[in-house]
Amino acid sequence: MAIPFYCKKIRISDPAYLAAEGPLLIAANHPNSFLDAILLASLFNKPIYSLARGDAFANGFFTRLLTSMHILPVYRMSEGAQNLTTNYDTFSACQSIFRKGGIVLIFSEGLCINEWKLRPLKKGTARLAISCWKEGIPLRVLPTGINYHSFRSFGKSIRLNFGEEITQDCIDMKASEGQSIRQFNEKLNQQLLSLVDHFDTETEAVRADRYRHSVSVTKKYLLCIPALLGKYLHAPLYLPLRQIARKKAAPDGHYDAVLTGLL
Repeated sequence: MAIPFYCKKIRISDPAYLAAEGPLLIAANHPNSFLDAILLASLFNKPIYSLARGDAFANGFFTRLLTSMHILPVYRMSEGAQNLTTNYDTFSACQSIFRKGGIVLIFSEGLCINEWKLRPLKKGTARLAISCWKEGIPLRVLPTGINYHSFRSFGKSIRLNFGEEITQDCIDMKASEGQSIRQFNEKLNQQLLSLVDHFDTETEAVRADRYRHSVSVTKKYLLCIPALLGKYLHAPLYLPLRQIARKKAAPDGHYDAVLTGLL
């Protein structure tokens, strides 16, 4: 229910996907930390399980908390080779979710950076999908582009673009594992390139103009007074939290998500 307060406009390329049934793997880019997962989980009709970086599961308390929120760990080599075996448990849990007709979200770039471009894809999405197909699970993979007009401003505009589903029939399952992974990533990368906005030198004003939606003059005048009242009434809460998020989270690209969480 809070999303409309933070996002003034969300454009969805194919809203019918929001009522999708599983087994479905949402393969998305990752520009804006855990706000990406919150956005998708709030829009889809069915519960979504998300895969998150393993170092967030620092101890038993956080593990129980995140697991209760349908978040499962995925470890990278940089987080310790000894943790990589945990990924097999996560993949097994995902397969159980898919067998029950569930939906899982994976960020195929493997890490979050506030950028307007697609970064090289990791192999985790391909490995998870192919492992499911080998187990006879009729999994569908949905390429998804998440696009924000800004990673700092409040009341942001978002474009959510869905591509064409990738199924087992799209991949040569008789090829070697390495060839199948490469083939999968090529198909996923090709789609995501068309779903993710690529801005290089544009200013925030130019990006905002591309995402702009028209509002009637009458509506602007009607909302002017309550909007100003709300702005100044909430300033004592909003401004200190914004400062905390800027200090603690901005360098790591988590500013937007942390501020939303604090609010």
